[in-house]
Amino acid sequence: MARKPTTAMAIFLVLPCFFLLAFYSLLLSRSAVSSSPAELRFRPQNLTARYKDSDSFNHVIREEVNQLVHRTRLVTSILIPVGSFSVLLPNWEVLVLVYGENPLTSSPRGGGLYCVFPRNEASPANFSGVLPLSGALTFKCVLPNRNRRFHPFRQPFLARLPERDPNATSASPVMPRWDFLAYECFSTDTDVVVFVKGVNNRQGINKSPEEFRCVFGDDIKNAVRTAVTSSKQEVFRCHHPKTAASATKKIKISIEIQSEKLVVPSVAYYTTPPRRTPSNPKPKSLLCATTMVYNVAKFLREWVMYYSEIGVDKFILYDNGSDDDLETVVKELNEEGDYNIERIFWVWPKTQEAGFSHSAVYFKDSCAWMMYVDVDEFIFSPSWLENSSRPSKTMLQSLLSTPSDRSTGQVSIKCNDFGPSDQKNHPETGVIHGYDCRRQAAEQRHKSIILLDAVDHSLLNVIHHFDLNDSYYSWKELPPEAAVINHYKYQAWPEFMTKFRRRVSAFVADWTTRVNRMSKDRTPGLGFQPIKPDRWERMFCDVRDERLKLLTRKWFGSQTPEGFKMAWQR
Repeated sequence: MARKPTTAMAIFLVLPCFFLLAFYSLLLSRSAVSSSPAELRFRPQNLTARYKDSDSFNHVIREEVNQLVHRTRLVTSILIPVGSFSVLLPNWEVLVLVYGENPLTSSPRGGGLYCVFPRNEASPANFSGVLPLSGALTFKCVLPNRNRRFHPFRQPFLARLPERDPNATSASPVMPRWDFLAYECFSTDTDVVVFVKGVNNRQGINKSPEEFRCVFGDDIKNAVRTAVTSSKQEVFRCHHPKTAASATKKIKISIEIQSEKLVVPSVAYYTTPPRRTPSNPKPKSLLCATTMVYNVAKFLREWVMYYSEIGVDKFILYDNGSDDDLETVVKELNEEGDYNIERIFWVWPKTQEAGFSHSAVYFKDSCAWMMYVDVDEFIFSPSWLENSSRPSKTMLQSLLSTPSDRSTGQVSIKCNDFGPSDQKNHPETGVIHGYDCRRQAAEQRHKSIILLDAVDHSLLNVIHHFDLNDSYYSWKELPPEAAVINHYKYQAWPEFMTKFRRRVSAFVADWTTRVNRMSKDRTPGLGFQPIKPDRWERMFCDVRDERLKLLTRKWFGSQTPEGFKMAWQR
C-alpha cells in the first residue's frame, strides 16, 4: 500500500523548485542595477546556516526570491558595459577613455562607475576630465592585485555594478601599456602632429622620419598611409591624407615602424578642420604664459595676478590630472577681472616636453611670444625696484626683442633658487613674500620666452628652451642684472613633500628612484626617502634676498582691518 507523503518528504520535493527559482532570479538580477550591489548576491548556503527548521527555511527562501524578483522589475538602468579603450599607466593605474555619448557616463562627476576586470574583480572608476581634441571622457581606476599576476593585461569594462561573470572580460582586448602608445593628435593647415610614446629614445636619439609612416584608420591592412616629415622626441609630423575626414567622423591615427611592420597602439584621432583657436577668439596676444600643473590651486592666484600686471595677456595651463580646486580657482579668476586663463586637460604622465611642443603650435595663432615658467617661478628685473612705483604691462615686453633687433627668437633668463626661509607651512601672504633666502649663485638652469614663429618645425624642446629655426632667428641670454627668475624651489616641508611624492609631468626620475644621485633635479641632502632632513627650514639659505618681496609689497600690499594683506590673499 502506498505511503502518504510526510511533511519531510514534501519539503524534500519542494526545495529543489525553490532553489531553481532562486537561481533563475539571481541570473536576472545580475544584469540589473541596484542601489546596493551586495543586495543582489543570493547565497542559499547562508540561509541554511541561519535556519535549521525546514518550514522556516522554505518561508525565508520564498520571501527572498520574491524580493529579488520585485527589485529586478523596479530597476530602470540596465547593466551595459560602456564602449571604451583602456591604457595601463604607471603605478598600476588604468586610464579608461570613453568616446561618444553613453547613458552611464552622461553625468561622469556623479560617480558610481566601476572598472570590471577578469576574474570577477573591480575597482571604482573616478572621473578625470575631458580630452580637449577627441572629446573623450576619461576615468581612472586601479588594476586589482590579483589581475597584476596574469599576462597579458586585459582591458576592463566600465559598468554600474562592481561584479560580472568571471569569464565576461577574459576575452576582452589586451590593454596597451603607456610606454608604447600614440596618445594625442591635431591638425594644422599644412600637416598633422601626432604624439607618440616609446618610439624615439629619451636620451636624444631620434629615428629618421623615413623609418615611419602615419597610419589613418582602424583597419591596418587597408588604412591610408602618409609620409612622416619630422621625428623628434614624442612629436611626429606627417602629411594630411588625400581624403579628408568627415566633420562628424573621427579616424584613428598612429605611427607605423616600417622596418618592423608594426603599428603603435593608439588612442589618438585625426579630425579636420583643425581646432587651433577658441570658439570666441580674441585678438592675438603679444605675450602668453604656459606651464604644466598639478594641484597648484593655492599658488595660482599669486602667479596670475603678478604676471598679468607686468605684461602677460593669456595664461595656458596644461592640467596634468589635478584633483584639488584648480578648476574652481581658474573659473573665479576669469570671472573676477581682466584675466584670460585657458585650462587644457593633459592627462598623459611624464610628457612636459610634449605638452610644451603642443602649445608652441596649437596656440601659434593666439600668441606671438610664449613664456615657459612654472607657478613657483617669478621673473623680475632689479631695475624695477628703483624705477617703478607701480607695475606696467610693458615690463616683460621690454626684455624681448627691440625694433632694431627683430632677429631675436628666444630670450633666456637664469634662476635663483630660494630655500624654506624658516617657514614651517605655506605662508599666507604667498611665496614671494614668504620666502626670502636663497642659494648663493644663480643656477645655470634657465627658463625662456619664445617667439612662436621662430620655433623649429620639429618642435624639439628640453622644457627650458626650444630649438629655433636658426636660419634667421637667434637666442639671447639675459645677464642677472637685466632680469632674473626667483624660483621658490625648496618650500616649507609639507609643500615640498607634496612635490616629492609626485613628479609625473617632467621626464625626470621620481625622487624615490635610486638613479642619477648627482642630478640637478635632485635635492641636496634629501636622498631617496621622503624623510625631513635636519634643519630643513634653514637649508639653501646663503643670501637674504628681499628685492622682489619689497617690490610686490609696494605693488600688491595693503593694510586692512584684519592686518596687512597681499592682493592675492582671500
